[in-house]
Amino acid sequence: MTDAELIDQFEACTLPFDQWTHRTHVKVAYIYLTRHGFDEALARIRAGIKAYNAANRVPDGTLMGYNETTTHALLHLIEAVRRAYAQTHPTTDADAFYDMHPELHSKHILRLFYSPQHRMAPDTKASFVEPDLAPLPRFVDSDGK
Repeated sequence: MTDAELIDQFEACTLPFDQWTHRTHVKVAYIYLTRHGFDEALARIRAGIKAYNAANRVPDGTLMGYNETTTHALLHLIEAVRRAYAQTHPTTDADAFYDMHPELHSKHILRLFYSPQHRMAPDTKASFVEPDLAPLPRFVDSDGK
């Protein structure tokens, strides 16, 4: 599936639910980040996940449904990696980006930054909460600036 097809299916909520995996989440985030700035990418993925969850009747509970902190922090990590390697290791599409960056392959990557009780606290679902274990990386371009 091309990047355009993936975004079309995600935004139309027609992507088969069994295909909404961690890999797909990273790919959608990457595509939005390459097309838009961080804030716009965050707004789009936030709205997309909420609509996709509603279309697939995902219950919204303490451990299920949309979580702003999880979405924001993961998007932040993807953008930090994307910027750091954009010049030295350019990629042509979301699959290539994902395959080139095994550090993003674990759906548990946020455990390096958040304790479970902190990331899953009730206030983290509605608004972004900074990590309690380690700060998220700064955005640094591949030229070191």
